[in-house]
Amino acid sequence: MILCITHSQDYYNIDLFFEYIKTKNIPYFRLNSDRMNHLQKISINENFFELTDESGNKINSDKIKGVWHRKAWKISVPEELDEDYEKIFLKEYASLRYNLFTILEDAAWINPFENEKKIDGNKMLQLKIAEKHHLTIPKTIFSNDAEKITAFFHESCNGKMVAKLHGVLSKSMGGEDLVSTNIIDGDSLEFISDIAYCPMIFQPYIEKEYELRIVYVDGEFFTGKINNSENADWRVAQGNFFWSAYDLPKNIKASLTSMMKEMGLYLGAIDMIKSRDGNYYFLEVNPQGEWGMLQKELHFPIAERIADNLIKRMNTNE
Repeated sequence: MILCITHSQDYYNIDLFFEYIKTKNIPYFRLNSDRMNHLQKISINENFFELTDESGNKINSDKIKGVWHRKAWKISVPEELDEDYEKIFLKEYASLRYNLFTILEDAAWINPFENEKKIDGNKMLQLKIAEKHHLTIPKTIFSNDAEKITAFFHESCNGKMVAKLHGVLSKSMGGEDLVSTNIIDGDSLEFISDIAYCPMIFQPYIEKEYELRIVYVDGEFFTGKINNSENADWRVAQGNFFWSAYDLPKNIKASLTSMMKEMGLYLGAIDMIKSRDGNYYFLEVNPQGEWGMLQKELHFPIAERIADNLIKRMNTNE
């Protein structure tokens, strides 16, 4: 059986995955991470768990041979709970959820949980590993120090830089992460003193030809190109942008493959920019990143390849 850890608002990507594994006669269990609270019954001992979900479906850890940590959301808090107890409610249910996940560490995961957690939570480590594997990265500072950021702007950014949050700002109606990237010039730099309340990542603004969303599945690449040359981020820009299939250069594929292997990831959504100076700039990899738009618009069989890769490793006990 495959356990799919997602959230109650997830659809399309995970539905494609379920439809495909049904054709392989492989059972699955959908576990909504945001409902791992008072709505579910969960019991764990040192090497086993039993769970009954919010719909009354039951599962135990002995049946699970493969895991897809598709997307985790914040645990929902019951409306009737006194707000004085909210912190302890969230803390203890988060601990319960984490303990449940670690029971499954010997199963085949689409991405090993601890590897994914480490890489997703450290964008600076991502850049370090990418550069080690001969990928071009933008100069970067992650800071809450207005003086350091101002110096970085004047020394490295040629009058224009981007600022972005390390984590998630919001979620779209479809449930995908939406990361806001803002452009800062000399005029807006005067407001940088507020950075003490919210540290951000800063990089020089790259004049680009286009952006690339690359879905990596254990050495295989599905790449979409979007002609968003005038905006900081295609995900929040307003306009009529269309995806087209793109073939990455062999040396970029080789570098990305060695990077992902060092990160210990079988799956990731990678963002890159093709700049007007001809370079490919690596920006980040999101182990839980979105790819449904590429499957829908470009007919890439991403869900099928993700499933095939997991099934192969389940059968070989990797």
